[in-house]
Amino acid sequence: MAIQPFHVAVPVHDLQAARVFYTEILGCAEGRTADNWVDLDFFGHQFVLHYKPKSTEEVHSNSVDGHAVPVPHYGVVLEWEAWEALAEKLQQHQVKFQIEPYIRFKGQAGEQATMFFLDPCGNALEFKAFKDIGQLFAK
Repeated sequence: MAIQPFHVAVPVHDLQAARVFYTEILGCAEGRTADNWVDLDFFGHQFVLHYKPKSTEEVHSNSVDGHAVPVPHYGVVLEWEAWEALAEKLQQHQVKFQIEPYIRFKGQAGEQATMFFLDPCGNALEFKAFKDIGQLFAK
């Protein structure tokens, strides 16, 4: 089965700050826009930033591999070299990581590179990579 692009709408309380972060730091191309939303090409997927007043809800996390993984979170699986380049770019832009780039499940089924960080509106993002993409759903 071929991988198909997904669509996700993400709430942001500062549309301009989010737009700058996603286009200038993550390199997402901007598509259609309106006063209260911005359509982005998020690594081949449709990612829409929608204005929503700031939430007072606390961030939740679950323990995975000894780390507090923020829930909910969004992200994509990149090729290994693209993941390494993005991690370096984020470090150059002094993006604060929720979970620093590292190798998760080392030596086990599903071994992967992963990192977590927040966008300017507090949305958690995870980027991961597999040296063997066949391990994506490994148990």
